[in-house]
Amino acid sequence: MIQGTTKLLGVIGHPVTHSLSPAMHNAAIAHLGVDFVYLPFPVKPEDLKAALAGFAAIDLRGFSITIPHKQAILPLLSSVSPIARAIGAVNTVYRTDKGWCGTNTDVEGFLAPLQTPATPPYQGGAKDVISPLERGNTAVESSPPPYQGGARGGSETGAVESSPPPYEGGARGGSDWSQKVAVILGNGGAARAVVAGCAQLGCAEIHVVGRSAQNLAEFQQSWVNSPMPVQNLQVHTWDNLSMLISQADLLVNTTPVGMHPHGEKSPVSAAALDRLAAGAIAYDLIYTPNPTQFLKDAQQRGALAIDGLEMLVQQGAAALKIWLDTESVPVDVMRQALRQHLGLD
Repeated sequence: MIQGTTKLLGVIGHPVTHSLSPAMHNAAIAHLGVDFVYLPFPVKPEDLKAALAGFAAIDLRGFSITIPHKQAILPLLSSVSPIARAIGAVNTVYRTDKGWCGTNTDVEGFLAPLQTPATPPYQGGAKDVISPLERGNTAVESSPPPYQGGARGGSETGAVESSPPPYEGGARGGSDWSQKVAVILGNGGAARAVVAGCAQLGCAEIHVVGRSAQNLAEFQQSWVNSPMPVQNLQVHTWDNLSMLISQADLLVNTTPVGMHPHGEKSPVSAAALDRLAAGAIAYDLIYTPNPTQFLKDAQQRGALAIDGLEMLVQQGAAALKIWLDTESVPVDVMRQALRQHLGLD
C-alpha cells in the first residue's frame, strides 16, 4: 500500500504511456515487500531540466529513461558512467550525495542470456550486475538463469508459440567467444550497446551492417576515441550481408524492422538467412511480436533464438539492484509480469 513513507522510483519519457517498466518493476517490488512504488512520469523535452530539480525536491530515488531523453540528459547529470559515455546514452539514473548519476544497463541486459549459467544451474534472481566492462575486466563475471524466452520456429499462424528448451548460454560450441564472429544489423543507439556487449564477450570480430556508408564511418570512428575503445570493429553496407551471415556465430537485429504492427517483415531475406550456420545464435532486440519473423525464420534454419523480452527484463533487473542497493532481485517475477502484460502466457 502506498503511504507517506513510500519511496518513489519511475520512468521518464515523452510519451511514456507505452512503457512496460512499471509492470515489471512493481511486480518485483511487491514480491520483495519493500516500501517503494515505480511510476511513469511524462516529461516533455523542454521540461527535462525542471523535472530533475522537481525529482530531487520530492526525494525520488531513481528513474529509468526512454525516448527522447537518453542523450539529452547527459549534460544535466553530476556524473556519467564510462559505459554510458561509450554508448552515448543513459537509461538509468540514481541519486547520490553528489547529485544525479547516470549509467546504462542495456549492455548487462544484452549479455545476460548469452552468458554461461553458474554450476549448478542458478535458480534465483540476477547476480551482481555491475558491468565487467566498467571494471575494465574482459571476463564474464555474472551468470543469469537459463534463458526461458524466445519461441519455436515454423509457425504459419503468427500466434504466440511455446518456448524452446532453455538456452544454456555461451557461444556456439562453448562459452569461449574469442574465436566467434558477431554480425550486428543496424547502427543506431541500440547497436552501440550491442557493440559494447560483444566487446565485453571478447568476440574475435564485430561487424556492423547499415545503409549509409557515411553514418557507418562515423559510427566506427566514434569507438576509436571512446572511453571503451573497440578495436576489432568493422562496418559494412547492406549489400555485404549475405557474405557476413555465412561467418556469423551471433546475428543480432537492432533495427525496428519486424516490430509490431509490421510483424510479418524481417530485416534479412530468406535467401540471405539460408547462409546462417545451424547452431548460430539469432538475437532480436524486438519483443513484440514474440517471436518476430526474423527469429522464426532463423529457427527454421537451426539457429538458437533469443528475443528482446529477456534483454528488457535483465536491464531492468540491473537498474532495480542499483536503486534498492541489493544484490538479488526476482528476475523470474519480472519476466513473468511482462509476459502476462503482453499476453504471452
